[in-house]
Amino acid sequence: MDQYIVFGVLVLALVLFAWGRIRHDFVALIALCVLLVFGIIEPDKAFEGFGHPAVITVAAVLVIGKSLEFSGVVDLLGKWIMKLGTNITLQIVALSVLIAVASAFMNNVGALAIMMPIAIHMARKNGHPPSLFLMPIAFSSLLGGMTTLVGTPPNIIIATFRAAETGEPFGMFDFSPVGIVLTIAGLAFITLVGWRIIPKRATKNSDKDPFDIEDYITEVEVVEDSKLRGISISELETITKADVQILGLVRSKKHIHAPSFDEVFQLNDIIIIETEADELNVFIEDSGAKLVGNKKFRKDAEGSEKIAITEAIVVGDSALINRTASSLHMRRRFGINLLAIARRDKKLHNRLDHVRFQPGDVLLLQGREDILHDTITSIGCLPLAERELRLGYKTKIPMALGIFSAAIVLVVTNILPVQVAFTMAAIAMVLSSVLPLKEFYSSIDWPVIVLLGAMLPVGTALETTGGAQLIANAVLNLGDSIQPWAILGIILTVTLLLSGVINNAATVVLMAPIAIGVAEGLEFSVDPFLMAVAVGASCAFLTPIGHQSNTLVMGPGGYKFTDYTIMGLPLTIIIIILSVPAIMWAWPL
Repeated sequence: MDQYIVFGVLVLALVLFAWGRIRHDFVALIALCVLLVFGIIEPDKAFEGFGHPAVITVAAVLVIGKSLEFSGVVDLLGKWIMKLGTNITLQIVALSVLIAVASAFMNNVGALAIMMPIAIHMARKNGHPPSLFLMPIAFSSLLGGMTTLVGTPPNIIIATFRAAETGEPFGMFDFSPVGIVLTIAGLAFITLVGWRIIPKRATKNSDKDPFDIEDYITEVEVVEDSKLRGISISELETITKADVQILGLVRSKKHIHAPSFDEVFQLNDIIIIETEADELNVFIEDSGAKLVGNKKFRKDAEGSEKIAITEAIVVGDSALINRTASSLHMRRRFGINLLAIARRDKKLHNRLDHVRFQPGDVLLLQGREDILHDTITSIGCLPLAERELRLGYKTKIPMALGIFSAAIVLVVTNILPVQVAFTMAAIAMVLSSVLPLKEFYSSIDWPVIVLLGAMLPVGTALETTGGAQLIANAVLNLGDSIQPWAILGIILTVTLLLSGVINNAATVVLMAPIAIGVAEGLEFSVDPFLMAVAVGASCAFLTPIGHQSNTLVMGPGGYKFTDYTIMGLPLTIIIIILSVPAIMWAWPL
């Protein structure tokens, strides 16, 4: 009976994961609590997952990745790439290889965050749409993460499952034989063929506009000296050549949706418009309207004479998610104004300050130049502007690389387990001033930590109740009609498809016990089956929601949901075809 309850809870969790309206970490907590209520998980074991070696390792790796980012090592390499010529193929090769290598040793989202502004600037400088650059580097970050133990959380989790089953975890470079083969093949496809079949989204040749968004939703106010006063919507073309679409009006606190062409603008009207970034500037200049969010900052504030406007993208674990600018009191709390929002493939019908932020939204923000970048980062957004190299990088790079290398040596030589070595390295990064102390906790992706801590007991329940073995037996029934390598391919493919709609860490927790059950039923080594789960969980190329890296580039690249399939599907097929023989070569059945 217990196994069917676990099945029901897992089906509910999968539905909620795919639905996406409830955060993944909260879904995991719901599943954990339901199993607690039914008595399937004992209360004294409910939170053992938060002390699991995989959870500690993931947290430490995230801190180390942020330390490498702060040291400036990737920034320095990025500056070197900027010196390449104008050959787009060479540029994409260099960017993709660099981010794949960086993702093998640091969080792939962090590596992507560093390289995105550089890629966008490079595209603009040479008159190319950023869409040709951003999806290739996002996919490259996923490929690079497969090659080492610390490259991606799924590998860390898989290593702990192997330790529980055989007494010894996968080592630092045990993933490399398969991972490197797949990464090289994937990079070859991406850099030679893949970027050529990506749809070219709206191109702007201005180097001043550092991102590529087709449409902004913003609000302007009809002020005293505005040319909009007294004219109708149909007469807009007489005062401006800007291409804008009027979505609504707010007059005397009343919202007028889709106003008619005969509607006459009045003083203090707030107009909700949809337009491109460059067209917005033209409209403001021509009409004399005022951006609603453009409130003046205190004149006596230090640095207030230097007010900047920049673009930022909302990342998956941002504090802004499902909140509004109004509920957050953005200007009062953070010292920034929200001027506009762009969201791919969706129309925004609410007032600007009542729009609930979602991952991938691109925000136009205004604030004091001296604090704007740090403020944007602190609220969980990624600035879409090229950064200068961090001060002191010449001394921090050797220190950061030395600490990280020492941790790897301790793990490879089996002197210390990975969770201990990397925790010590994370602490050393702070003590050596590579990473500021205030960044220590903020560098950890806490939703992922909570997700893992809650899902690991759920995965254990799936195994102890016999649920995993029941599913494994269903797969084993196919063994009479198909070859073992085909079963290996099925496990890999199912894992890959699941990772396209739910968090890859959760996918591993659910699939690893099933893979172990199949291996034991066939009387084969568990290693190739666990490796198949690891590969499948890392290859979320089919959708923008399968991985944070994919979500991050959706807005700046101007991609539609289906664009990911255009390059992702052939890449996925290549991975599936090569994975099975590569796994069986490196890890014989």
